[in-house]
Amino acid sequence: MTTTENRGLTKNWPDAPTTATGWISRAGEVAQLLAVDAVARDKGRAAPTDEVQLLKDAGLVTLLGPVEHAGGGQDWPTAYQVIRTVAAADGSIGQLLGYHLLWFWAARLVGTPEQIEAVEADATKNRWFFGGAVNPRDNDVAVTDEGETIVFDGSKTFSTGSRVSDVTVLEGALEGSTDHVFAIVPSNIEGLSFHDDWDNIGLRQTESGSVTIDKVRVDWSSAAGFVDKAFQPRVYNTLNVPTIQLVFVNFYLGIARGALEEAASYTKEKTRAWLHSDVDKAVDEPYIIDIYGDLTAKLWAVEALADAVALEGKKIHDNAWNVTAEERGDHEVRVAAVKARATEVSLEITSTVFEALGARATASKYGFDRFWRNVRTHTLHDPVAYKRREVGRWVLTGELPEPTWYS
Repeated sequence: MTTTENRGLTKNWPDAPTTATGWISRAGEVAQLLAVDAVARDKGRAAPTDEVQLLKDAGLVTLLGPVEHAGGGQDWPTAYQVIRTVAAADGSIGQLLGYHLLWFWAARLVGTPEQIEAVEADATKNRWFFGGAVNPRDNDVAVTDEGETIVFDGSKTFSTGSRVSDVTVLEGALEGSTDHVFAIVPSNIEGLSFHDDWDNIGLRQTESGSVTIDKVRVDWSSAAGFVDKAFQPRVYNTLNVPTIQLVFVNFYLGIARGALEEAASYTKEKTRAWLHSDVDKAVDEPYIIDIYGDLTAKLWAVEALADAVALEGKKIHDNAWNVTAEERGDHEVRVAAVKARATEVSLEITSTVFEALGARATASKYGFDRFWRNVRTHTLHDPVAYKRREVGRWVLTGELPEPTWYS
């Protein structure tokens, strides 16, 4: 049993769940705690140290970890549901959890069997919280071979998780080759400097500021997927984009659901019927009923598509060592489709709910704007038009997306 005691709240966590349903329920309990002061925290810039500890105490950080090391032993479809559930209460913490789970899984993405076993054992037993300094739009971090070690040198504009992470995933281009190198390092390692400069309109607690990587030295044995300084490629190495795009999809949908549910509660309790409506209560207003019916139907449709695509992806993850380029490409097209719809629907929901709330709901104490700001901030990560293009090219020509940092 683990006890969480922060922000004036105490929670005694029983032993870890053993089923997907149990883990989603556990995420719901975490969401209830996060929701208590979500509006107040959104207005501040405090590092989410307590919130990350909450994720650790509840066991969510080891959701994908091996059961033999006290991990959850769950798969990505369950992880996406957990991310969505947490994000409904707090989009920042939903994003942090999603990125953490992605970087936790990165050993499986590119590592050798021995590296995967070692990293997942350590990460699970020690409940590491992962951050990542991997932003493809910046110049590559230079990686230099110095015999028994490699040296990372450069900077990145974004490093989600930064100050609240235990370990950070570094990535750079190996000088003199076309290879890229991933390595996990302690976040307090000499040469790694996180800058407290994340000051965007949304996702204010994601610790996504810039980072300087000043001659960070690691052993060659930490270079994921390398054997005798040579990378061992497989198609599964290219699953980073569809997997992280589904992480995005699910915290967008979680934020949208949070906005819709919180708005509905407000409408039931506080929204007034319009004086010319001929009804006494806002819940009987035809246009308000229509808004909630329309937005709920759209959300349900995208959630169903997201769940279906997640299950399709599970087949690929279960066959990690033998997946084909065609299987990967087909999956990416489906991911692109749900990413496009999730982007559009989450933006629509988080802005349209105001029409069902009334002017008084724009008071800052309610914080309804945070849902839209959070979605708007992250949906600019990569242009959704390019996701639609992937789907359109496949429909018209059968072309599968070539694996890149964004496809």
